[in-house]
Amino acid sequence: MAAGRRGHLSVAGLSIFLALALAAWELYFFWYAGTQAWFTPERLGFNMAWLVAIYLSYQLISIPFTIPAAGSRFVGVVDGMVSLVPLAIVLIAVFGKPELLETPQRWEAALLLIFVTLVDLFGGYTFNIALSRRTMDVGTIAPT
Repeated sequence: MAAGRRGHLSVAGLSIFLALALAAWELYFFWYAGTQAWFTPERLGFNMAWLVAIYLSYQLISIPFTIPAAGSRFVGVVDGMVSLVPLAIVLIAVFGKPELLETPQRWEAALLLIFVTLVDLFGGYTFNIALSRRTMDVGTIAPT
């Protein structure tokens, strides 16, 4: 009996999936949802707070767990670069298609998403640099 390969999602793989899921949600929210979205104007702030908390928490907390298993540099690069996708989508919505942001609540959501994706992008980059310096002992004083 041949054993089938069981798929599993690594920490970096789930991080990539969450960034792409946020990008897909942004496409839905700005282009297709209109005012009949799950994130209605009355609950938009509350729902956005949960979305942001879950997304950003996982993205930033997962970084130390992916560094020791850096055997596959390609996945690490993709994990870092995929954060540009949700940022690009919300920037296109704000600067390229501002008519999609017809209410003040949607403008607030867009600005919050810009902030969150920038924190994800630059915070992840900063954490990676800080952790790689620590593991490589860069910048430490040599004993005399």
